[in-house]
Amino acid sequence: MARSDDSSVLGQFIPLHYHHNMLSDGVRMRGFKTAIDYAVPLGGKVLELGGGTGVLSFFAMQKAGKVWCVERNPELVSKARQILSLNDCGKKIKVIKADAFEYLPPEPVDVVICEMIHVAMLREKQIPIINSFKERYLARFGNPLPQFVPEAFIQAVQPVEHDFTFDGFYAPIPILQNPNLIHEKTRELGTPMVYQLHTYRDPIPYQCEWSGDIEIEKEGSLNALRFVTKNILAVVTETKKTIDWHSHYLILPLPKAHPVSLGDSIRIGFSYKAGASISDLEETLTTEVRPSSSESRLPATGAA
Repeated sequence: MARSDDSSVLGQFIPLHYHHNMLSDGVRMRGFKTAIDYAVPLGGKVLELGGGTGVLSFFAMQKAGKVWCVERNPELVSKARQILSLNDCGKKIKVIKADAFEYLPPEPVDVVICEMIHVAMLREKQIPIINSFKERYLARFGNPLPQFVPEAFIQAVQPVEHDFTFDGFYAPIPILQNPNLIHEKTRELGTPMVYQLHTYRDPIPYQCEWSGDIEIEKEGSLNALRFVTKNILAVVTETKKTIDWHSHYLILPLPKAHPVSLGDSIRIGFSYKAGASISDLEETLTTEVRPSSSESRLPATGAA
C-alpha cells in the first residue's frame, strides 16, 4: 500500500474535517450549484469523480435521473452515504468506492463533475484524472464526450510584494489566500500573466510550464509571486457569460527580494507536472529582474 505522502496519491485523500472549509465556502457552493443546475439536463445521467461528502452529486440529483458518485477514501464513502441519506433525493445517488483513475460508469453520461482542484493545478490530480477518464470513456463508449463541470480553467502568475512577518516573526513560507478578501499584506507589482487556458473537452498537457516577461507597474520590493487559478464552471451560451470560481491564491516567496521600479520587467520561468507538490514548482522556478534603463540585468533568483 502506498504511503499517504506518496506522490501517486498526493491530494487524493482529503481529511473529512477539511470538507467543512469547502462546505462553508459560499462562493464555491453557489457557483457549483448554479453551474450544475445549468449543465445537467432534466432526467440526465451524471458522474462525479472524487465526490467527498457528496454535495455536488446532491446538486446534480435535483434534476438528474441517475447520479454515480465515486470516492476513493473509505471514510468519506461511508460518511457520504450517511449524509446523503439525510437529504431529499440523496438516497437516489449511488456512492461507489473506487479509484477515479479506473472507474467508468455502466453507461454513457451527460455530465461529469470533477473538483480535485488546487491552485496552479498542484497537489490534486484534476488534470491527470480528467485525461485518464476521457481516454477510457472514448475507448468504451466513443464520442461524444460528456459535458464537464468545471468546463475550463485559466492559470496566471503575478509579481507581488508580500509582508511575511507574523507578530514580529519573519517567516517567508508559501501562503494560500482567500480570493474574495482584501489582503493588505500583499502589494501587486504587475498585472497577472496568463500561462495556461484549457477546456476539459480538449487535450490538456500534463506539464504546466511558462517562460516570459511581466512588466513592473509599481515601485516596490519584489519578493514573491502570486499564482492564480480561475475555474470556469460553466459557459452560459444564452447570455455569453461564465459562472466562475477562483481557487485560493498561492503566494510563493522568492529566495531573495529585489527592488523594482516602474518600467522594469521580470522574466519568469517554471515547469512542473500537474498534481505535483509546491516544492516541485519551487525547484524549477527561475526569475530575473530586467531594469528599464541600460543598466546591466540583475538576477533576482537562481533556481528557487
